Amino acid sequence: MSKIALVTGASRGIGRACAVALARDGFHVWANYRSNQESADSLKAEIEGAGGQCTLVQFDVGDADAVAAALAPLEEETPASVLVNNAGITRDGLFLTMPREAWESVIQTNLGAFYNVTKPVLKGMFKAKYGRIVTMSSVSGQQGNKGQANYAASKAGLIAATKSVAQEYARKNILANVVCPGFIATDMVDGLPEKEISKQIPQRRFGKPEEVAEVVAFLSSEKCGYVNGAVINVNGGLFTG
Repeated sequence: MSKIALVTGASRGIGRACAVALARDGFHVWANYRSNQESADSLKAEIEGAGGQCTLVQFDVGDADAVAAALAPLEEETPASVLVNNAGITRDGLFLTMPREAWESVIQTNLGAFYNVTKPVLKGMFKAKYGRIVTMSSVSGQQGNKGQANYAASKAGLIAATKSVAQEYARKNILANVVCPGFIATDMVDGLPEKEISKQIPQRRFGKPEEVAEVVAFLSSEKCGYVNGAVINVNGGLFTG
């Protein structure tokens, strides 16, 4: 296996924590970002400062042509053995007043990206007869959430898509799993009343990006030899129905 891991949406939040954790575990990280050059440069400096390897890869995961153009030369040289599908967006609003653009942009970025990114990386894994695919869903994709019909639909779709890929390629030692974070302290939950929401969480707090990243690191490793098609909650015990 190659020691290369592609992490989408790696410049901030959970994606950044995953990139740092994988670099710590000896992976050369291909860190994808869309537009925040400053954060991407900061991540690269952090990884390399700790003795790791990081290549920044800029593309919009929702743009199939951009994904292909960016990944083709990298995959041709040395295919990635790990893929962390993390990039995602929100465009929240009640369903009746949700603009079509808000629906389509979230579905295309969150769910469409699974096809755009996973397919070219999976080809290399198939040839190598080894791979680990970890896809980031959400508690919203398990039980829905008021004001997030688009986001919940996209994240639920990721669970089903990952389970299908897990069944199709298990015999090639390609394992695909889902991680479902609950409320994690990132900019995506900025502005939410943490004190009130935490009352619903048995552990009475929001999670840390690093706590999600440790689960991703295990699922990305050779130690993960018989976990396939799983949906793993990282939510502090939050009930998901």
